[in-house]
Amino acid sequence: MKKGKKLLKIMMAVSLIGGLLSGCSQAGQKTVPASQSAAAEPESSKTAEETTTAVQTTKAEEAKAVDVYVFIAASLKNTMEKIKENYESAHPGVTIIYNADSSGTLQKQIEEGAQCDIFFSAAPKQMNALKDGGFVEEGSDTSLLMNKVVLIKPKGGKTTVTGFENITSASSLALAGEDVPVGQYARTLFTNMGILDQVMKMEINEGANVTAVLTAVAEGSNEVGVVYATDAASMPDKVEIIAEADKAKIDPAVYPVGLIKDKEASEDQKKAAAEFKDYLTSDESVMKLFTDAGFAKYTE
Repeated sequence: MKKGKKLLKIMMAVSLIGGLLSGCSQAGQKTVPASQSAAAEPESSKTAEETTTAVQTTKAEEAKAVDVYVFIAASLKNTMEKIKENYESAHPGVTIIYNADSSGTLQKQIEEGAQCDIFFSAAPKQMNALKDGGFVEEGSDTSLLMNKVVLIKPKGGKTTVTGFENITSASSLALAGEDVPVGQYARTLFTNMGILDQVMKMEINEGANVTAVLTAVAEGSNEVGVVYATDAASMPDKVEIIAEADKAKIDPAVYPVGLIKDKEASEDQKKAAAEFKDYLTSDESVMKLFTDAGFAKYTE
């Protein structure tokens, strides 16, 4: 009996030790839930996303939105719209904002404090006046284009006028105002021809800019009108040229472009304005657009 009891105690002890070892083994092999394992993975992915966002932010900052205000003579508008489209597509973030009117009107607006970065005039007179007034960045103005003064009539319209010499035989004349370059050129031409007084006695429809004169003739409101050759070329189905001004009586119209001192402009805006002005004056594709429209490159 004593031997049987002893054997039973030994077997119970062995069983107890085995259970303890098994429990320790299970405790050491702790299972990590799949959800916790998956949650650890996005750490590297999250870092990549943050890096990408940082790069995109940097690029966005480099291409900050900048507005460049450009005052242009009305006769430049059609060509300048094409130039704007080309430039903006190649320079994301830069927006070219035009103000198109007579150069005299634009000059007054600049003198009165209108925000302007670049002035593109249809005559040196307005640019020189702004230079004298201290509105133009020193040394930034460039004579870029030339244009011709022409006499037009409505397409297919009847008139006895054959040139500037007998312009007074017309029933009415569309003529730009005295502060508009094309109006000034026309008056200089009439003065040099000795017919200014007779012309000014005519029935005159005075236009605020060259576009207004062109439109008046195109609509048949006036028998004849004086515009630039490029304006006539922009409406070949509406107007036709009767004659070009005699080169011996008047010099070609000269178009200077320059940077205006814009007190409201940021450094980024000033830089963008200088770059656009340089593009206008040095890019061959720009000059081609001008010459295709009928302008000529300026020559002294």
